[in-house]
Amino acid sequence: MNALENLIRQLSRLPGVGAKSATRMAYHLLKCDESYNEKLSDAIGTIKEKIHKCSVCGSYTETDPCELCSDPKRDHTLLCIVEQPQDVMTIQNSGIYNGMYHVLGGAIDPLNGVGPEDLSFRELRERIKNGSFSEVIIATNPTEEGDTTALYIRHVLQDTGITVSRLAAGLPIGGDLEYADRLTLARSIKGRVSF
Repeated sequence: MNALENLIRQLSRLPGVGAKSATRMAYHLLKCDESYNEKLSDAIGTIKEKIHKCSVCGSYTETDPCELCSDPKRDHTLLCIVEQPQDVMTIQNSGIYNGMYHVLGGAIDPLNGVGPEDLSFRELRERIKNGSFSEVIIATNPTEEGDTTALYIRHVLQDTGITVSRLAAGLPIGGDLEYADRLTLARSIKGRVSF
């Protein structure tokens, strides 16, 4: 195997990148100037030593605790529970939420051998016990695994006196009904609000 084939093979291992995309990326890198390739190589090579999980929320960070957990301007009475670290960035980019986060590290998925003990529920219980949260927002994905995880979270928090809410799910703004799948449409109807 030559260097180009090896690069294509390594790039195709990235999520969402097939052989064609990996090939396009490899040929693009061949056209780039050497300084760009060195910077990219350095960024990839040092990612594991520079970035780690926040000891408080479980999101990825270079400082511990992360900038969000150590920000005194954030609302420390709100806790948003997400499945993955990238979900924190997605919600942050919306600019609408200013509370704290807790990253579970996945969703309960018994078919693939992932139970509550494999996720950060122990840490969640400790945070709830030692924190001053008045509301927990469950922001798991609208999938069977996400729904199972949300129900488990609700069960874990049922005797805490904390308000538990879940992100609304339904039709996207600008979407057409004819293109909505049955599950999305069912969630939209069940989650309807007064108008």
